[in-house]
Amino acid sequence: MNRIHSLAIVLCLALLTGCSSVYYNTMERFGVEKRDILVSRVEEARDSQEEAKEQFNSALEQFTTLLNFDGGELQEVYDRLNSEFERSERRAEEVSDRIRAVEQVSEDLFDEWQDELDLYTDQSLRASSERTLRQTRVRYDQLLATMHAAENTMVPVLNAFRDQVLFLRHNLNSRAIASLRNEVSNIESDIANLIEEMEASIAESNRFLEELQLI
Repeated sequence: MNRIHSLAIVLCLALLTGCSSVYYNTMERFGVEKRDILVSRVEEARDSQEEAKEQFNSALEQFTTLLNFDGGELQEVYDRLNSEFERSERRAEEVSDRIRAVEQVSEDLFDEWQDELDLYTDQSLRASSERTLRQTRVRYDQLLATMHAAENTMVPVLNAFRDQVLFLRHNLNSRAIASLRNEVSNIESDIANLIEEMEASIAESNRFLEELQLI
């Protein structure tokens, strides 16, 4: 998929037009079909989920460090937590963007595939292609469901972290930290659920990519 990434500069003009057909036509002139783009975007979505999973773990570590604070420069500990929260937000946004990109190209690919069924003159080949299309749609729907499930688990974690950061920003003292200790178990539980859903989505992405290569 490195070939796709190497076309970025060539495609700048096409992307600026905001027209998907221009983008696809340009890619096809370089021998890159919608199927190849779908593979690339699923890989990117999978990788972004892996990075988000690691980032949320890192944020939890900083939150735990803050709750175990027993002296020193409290502002520095808070600043690290705030930075981890902001990075977590960016990772979550990237995951959502990657999923939207997968949805866009998959819809275009399946529409094109469906339209081209009418071009067959050999009904046996048409029937075979239609079966493959149906099977691929089913597998894709399963993939998308796991991606959205993973995406949704980031929301309560981000909300909880945001609440802690906001509270500490205006109550940066040992008493405030003590009051937040009751929240750590809930956050740990939410992150454990997030990691479980992320890993399921990553595994589903890998299965989808393997099966797509066999079509």
